[in-house]
This record gives sequence, structure tokens and C-alpha cells, in this order.
Amino acid sequence: MFGNKAKERSAEHQAEVDRLSQGLALYQTQSCPFCIKVRREIDRLNLPIELRDVSRNPHYRKEQIEGGGRATVPCLKITDDQGKVTWMYESEDINRYLRRRFENVS
Repeated sequence: MFGNKAKERSAEHQAEVDRLSQGLALYQTQSCPFCIKVRREIDRLNLPIELRDVSRNPHYRKEQIEGGGRATVPCLKITDDQGKVTWMYESEDINRYLRRRFENVS
């Protein structure tokens, strides 16, 4: 989309990215321009991150507010291997985090 080609990886590296992405979920809406920006980065990095549309599913909105304390989108829910949850807001912060974590996984 818009000239951004999805990152290609070996099957082994993509499997590692898929494993690391399991703890991530993006709370978003379809029309939010900042959400679109994050979804483009997710597509560019070829990440299988679950998209949770808070405007279409009230459970997701409730979960986001209870967990992160805010209803602002986009919001990336990060669950680490020990089960600790971090809620990250702001599209630039989310994209920076995704690039730092996944850009160099060949």
C-alpha cells in the first residue's frame, strides 16, 4: 500500500516474528488516521498483530479502558513472556517500538 513493500524474511525468521507478535494487540478504529499510520507500519514490517476495533466491539473498548486507563486509539497492548502487560499510546511511539523490535529480524 502506497509503495511500502512488506518486509520479506526467511521462514525461520518469520516464525520468530510470529512468535514474538503473539503478545501484541492493536486497539484501533478503521477511520482514525493515526491508526491507519500504525496499521501501515504493521503491514510494512509483515507483523501478524491482532487488530481490535474498539468502535465495533464494546468488549475491546472496555478492556482497553480497564487495562490502559484511556480510550484513546491507537493503543498497543504488549504482553511479555511473564504475562506483564504494558499499554502504549501514540502512533509515533508505537511505530518506533515496532521498528526497534522487528526491523532487524531478517
